[in-house]
Amino acid sequence: MGSQLVAVHLDAPPDVVNLGVGVHGTTSRQDVFQLPDLWQMHLYRYHADIVVDGVAHAIRPGHVSLVPPGVVVRYLYRGRSEHLYAHLRLAPHGAATEIPVMQDAGTRAAVLSDLMQHAIDVSARTPKQAVAQIWAALWRVAHLTESTEDRRRHAAIGAAVAYIESNLAGPLAVPAIAQAAGISHNHLTRLFRAEMGNTVVGYIRARRLARAEHLLRASTLPIAAVAASVGIRDLQAFNKACRQVLHASPRAIRAGTDRRG
Repeated sequence: MGSQLVAVHLDAPPDVVNLGVGVHGTTSRQDVFQLPDLWQMHLYRYHADIVVDGVAHAIRPGHVSLVPPGVVVRYLYRGRSEHLYAHLRLAPHGAATEIPVMQDAGTRAAVLSDLMQHAIDVSARTPKQAVAQIWAALWRVAHLTESTEDRRRHAAIGAAVAYIESNLAGPLAVPAIAQAAGISHNHLTRLFRAEMGNTVVGYIRARRLARAEHLLRASTLPIAAVAASVGIRDLQAFNKACRQVLHASPRAIRAGTDRRG
């Protein structure tokens, strides 16, 4: 098995041409692809082998590949094989990052899967949101080769963020978040500020108000129910927070008369 590196430019969002769920290996055990002007990003859910420009790589569940334009790719399947894919154009200039053609995403495969699946789900309705999800996935792929310490740090932050996102409707105490992330209260506080550019409490507030804004604009839930669903059960406090963070009252946001609407 060989090792290959490709240089990518991720300073600008990609031009996502096509994405979806690919199913192969049902009628033929081999496929050959060559996209003349498009990059191919695949997140695999099966065991197989791949030959990229003459170099062989093993495919395992949770592996991710990034193949540059014009390269011949041969797949050798072992049966029904399903993967998520995105075909895209990347900016030709900017800071270059070298990425292995094939990588094991490990514990971060679930996050990549969520990003790509969400992009697939929203691509028809909100293509710009799909692009944002794929761009985020590309940056995560670019950082899979970080040091063990980097991986631990990002895993802790990822666990903390996942805990926050899952519990926005309830009380969120920093010690409980730190416990979910497997690190100390003080360590979480330091890491969060360094990685997210915000305090834990500040991030929670921003995420609660972002979700509230979405529900006010996109749902018919009563304002009191929206407030409760983001963990702010005092309507006066909710109204104040909306004015401070979203610069409008909940009623104005719902009516679309706020200055951001």
